Amino acid sequence: MSEAPEIPILYEDNHLLVIVKPPGLLSQSDGSGAPDVLTLMKASVKRRHQKPGQVYLGLVHRLDRPVGGVMVLARTSKGAARLSAQIRERRFEKVYLAEVEGCPTPQAGELCHALLKDTKHNVVSVVDPATPRAQEARLEYVVESFAQGMARVRIQLHTGRPHQIRVQMAAIGCPLVGDRKYGASSAGDLALWACQIGLEHPTRGEWMTFAAPWPAGERGG
Repeated sequence: MSEAPEIPILYEDNHLLVIVKPPGLLSQSDGSGAPDVLTLMKASVKRRHQKPGQVYLGLVHRLDRPVGGVMVLARTSKGAARLSAQIRERRFEKVYLAEVEGCPTPQAGELCHALLKDTKHNVVSVVDPATPRAQEARLEYVVESFAQGMARVRIQLHTGRPHQIRVQMAAIGCPLVGDRKYGASSAGDLALWACQIGLEHPTRGEWMTFAAPWPAGERGG
């Protein structure tokens, strides 16, 4: 097994655990033996709180392996159910920063596509909305800066489809920097960071926002 990275904790209470996922770390085990967020944070909770037996930790959303940033876990089944409901009802705010090749036109707008995942090859495509098993994907974006042929884009997701940002930005001719799978000409790490999450606390009902800047030295930081 490769060495597990340090996982910063942004917030923790009886129902929530909010972390900053390092890029390159799996959200959950894929059977390869590589480190993953869920296993590492269960061990962390068990150690820090001296919990006997099995520790419950619910994975309510995922980040692709190359993507780092803010990620929320549930420490109770009640918390997991209520957070999952917020995601289904699109009340769970997810904001990302990306660097893309070229510059989207217009420089602010909404993208809506139908996406279809090829599970066998782990590739997602834009398809006709009438295609069987196609899923609607929506996001809003704003270009924050443009230099040297690349744009910094702030993106708010309204749906959470696999590879959604990567596929939708590629579909308008602006693939993410480093995303060779979806047509980028540039090599290197995938330039995508989950910079902010907003949610309603599962038991207190208050709105909470958690943010983490793109690390200095990382692409985009």
